[in-house]
Order: sequence, then structure tokens, then C-alpha cells
Amino acid sequence: MEEIIKEQFPNENDESIEKSSKKKEKKIKENIPFEQELLRKGIHLLSLNIPILYIFVSKTLALSILIPMCILFVTIDIISKKNQVVSELMQKYFGGMLRKHEKKKKRLILNGASWVLISAVITVLVFPKIVAVLAFLILIISDMSAALIGRKFGKTKLFNKSLEGTMAFIVSAIIVVFVIGFFFGGNWVYYIAGISAAIIGGFVEAYSKKMKVDDNLSIPTSVGIVMLLVDFIFDGYTASFLNMM
Repeated sequence: MEEIIKEQFPNENDESIEKSSKKKEKKIKENIPFEQELLRKGIHLLSLNIPILYIFVSKTLALSILIPMCILFVTIDIISKKNQVVSELMQKYFGGMLRKHEKKKKRLILNGASWVLISAVITVLVFPKIVAVLAFLILIISDMSAALIGRKFGKTKLFNKSLEGTMAFIVSAIIVVFVIGFFFGGNWVYYIAGISAAIIGGFVEAYSKKMKVDDNLSIPTSVGIVMLLVDFIFDGYTASFLNMM
């Protein structure tokens, strides 16, 4: 009798457990292995050359290097979606590090490396040097921290990411703010702007997937906008931190 009742009126808890299990399986399929995530972020870390070199060169020189590199990487990325030979080469050497959506050929979706360079060009072009350097350092260091901590220790869901990963982003970003402030003499408005940008940037990173915006673009853009907004709000109270570099 109990079996008949269960068949006719399935337990809601069983259904919710099954749905939860399917979601976890889907997430596991979408995620690349943790070892590949480490390798991907290790390569991502090489992008630190961009903000570090920009400290010592002019905007014109930086753009004259970044724009051709950006065009080259984006072109190769697009060709890899259309040309079988290039696609096989990309799959052979970088396939394990590519996320599921980056492998799709039906839609033109650029990979992370292309977005990093697009973001670098926009950040350098639009923002003052101190803002561009800080925004890009936060992108590289804090995005890496969020990904690795979130994958390894993430338990509490926040949007499409984890609260633990977001906290790792914010803490590492604030450390970056203080390191740059120490070496370049940041004033109190700089620290308010930097810490505010670190917090906003952390939540933007977590929400980027829902916004359908690549976080390599959304993070430095949000950090830059917040810093400029804080500088505008406190304009007249003290010297602007925008001339630190």
C-alpha cells in the first residue's frame, strides 16, 4: 500500500534532492578540473606584466604594444572557431584549460586570453594610470584568488559563484590597494576609493555570469568607475589621488 501511495504521490524531498543532484552534476561538467584551473590561472598570472610595465611607460607606448597584441589574439581566437586545423591545435595545447562555453563553435565566444587583452586596451585607454594599474592588478590577482579559493573551499552559493570565493577576491583586492598605496603614497581618499572598488569588484565578479558579461571586462571596468566616482565625490576635500602615477 505504501509503495502504491509513493508512486502516485512522490515525495517532494526526493524530487528536490534529485534536482539538486542534477545541478551539481551539471556544474561539475561545466567546470574544468582543478589542476587545469591552476594551470589556467598560472598563465593568467603572466598578465601581471601588463600593469607592472604600464607603471614605467607612457599611455601611448602601452597602447602601441597592447592594441596589436589584442588584434592578433582576437584574430587567432576567431579563426580557431572557423578553421579546423587551428581549432585542433588550440584543442591540443589549450583544450584542457578552456571552459565549456569557450569551446562552442556555433556562437562566436572569445576565450579568456582575448578578453584580458581587450580589457587591458579599454582600461589603459579610458582610465588614469593609477586607476588602470590598480584595476588590472585586482583583475589578475583577485580573480585568481576567487577562482582557486571558491573551487577548493566554496560551500555557500552567491549568485553563480561562492561566498568564500567572493571574500577571497575582496580581501586580496584590499591587500593590493594597500600595497600600491604604500609604494606610491596614496592619501585617505585613495584608500576609500580602493577599498570601495575592491568590495564592488568582488560582487561584480560573482554576478558577471548572470549579467552575461566576461569578468575580465566587468571587473576592471567596475573598479575603475567606482574609483573615479569616489574621487569626484571627495573633490575639493584633498588633493586628487589620480595623479599618484
